[in-house]
Amino acid sequence: MNRAFSRKRDKSWMHTPETLSKHFIAYNAKFLGHTEVEQPKGTEIVRDAVRKLKFSRHIKKSEGQKTPKVELQISIYGVKILDSKTKEVMHNCQLHRISFCADDKTDKRIFTFICKDSESNKHLCYVFDSEKCAEEITLTIGQAFDLAYRKFLESGGKDVETRKQLAGLQKRIQELETENTELKCKVQDLENRLLITDASYSPTDSSTPQSPSTDLFDMIPFSSISPESPTRNGTPPPLTPIRSSETKKDLFGAEPFDPFCCAAGDFPPDIQSRLDEMQVHDAF
Repeated sequence: MNRAFSRKRDKSWMHTPETLSKHFIAYNAKFLGHTEVEQPKGTEIVRDAVRKLKFSRHIKKSEGQKTPKVELQISIYGVKILDSKTKEVMHNCQLHRISFCADDKTDKRIFTFICKDSESNKHLCYVFDSEKCAEEITLTIGQAFDLAYRKFLESGGKDVETRKQLAGLQKRIQELETENTELKCKVQDLENRLLITDASYSPTDSSTPQSPSTDLFDMIPFSSISPESPTRNGTPPPLTPIRSSETKKDLFGAEPFDPFCCAAGDFPPDIQSRLDEMQVHDAF
């Protein structure tokens, strides 16, 4: 415990132990920001950090940016920094990671503490501006340290180890929740892609059988191979003319000429004799 907490070590603390153990003490302040420091403690280290953040805040103020107001919740488990309006947790500094805390002797409104970041393991100095409660906030953090140390002695160190394990589990839960959210986004993206693919699929591409088209007179086009006719050795069967079972006659009662079924005996005798003479003549 640093000397900032030793000023009232022999005096009574301002808060009841139950309040800091079971609840928290809240303060309002302006948050100047935080910056990385090389050492976990030291008055000069804190002064350099305060000087740096004050200069940075003056520049932002000249640009029209206001200093954000925050709420500090102090307990034996740590210091939470919340947005004063939305109550959103901006930083959660666990008490066993805070290595130094002090108020500025030259500026009574400024107080700081140094905390080791749980992810980067860097030492960060947090600087606040409180017009009336800078020293009281520092002492409250000191009382929280005192109570936490007593509880540590009473539990034989088990309580601290339990809190460390709990903090590790909470961090792991947060990582798993983040991973779960990313996986949900990937699944949703895949579902959207499948929907787009199904929408772009044309139903005309399906291999459903279609009836053959017909021409202007509702006649099925001539095909040399019938789909039902089997082939032998890949050779199509011979063309077989399709004849109607009922022969039709023309306007004068004569049967129409059919070149496919004309044989030698189908012609009259005189015409057949003339055809025979012509074949003999051609032979010579």
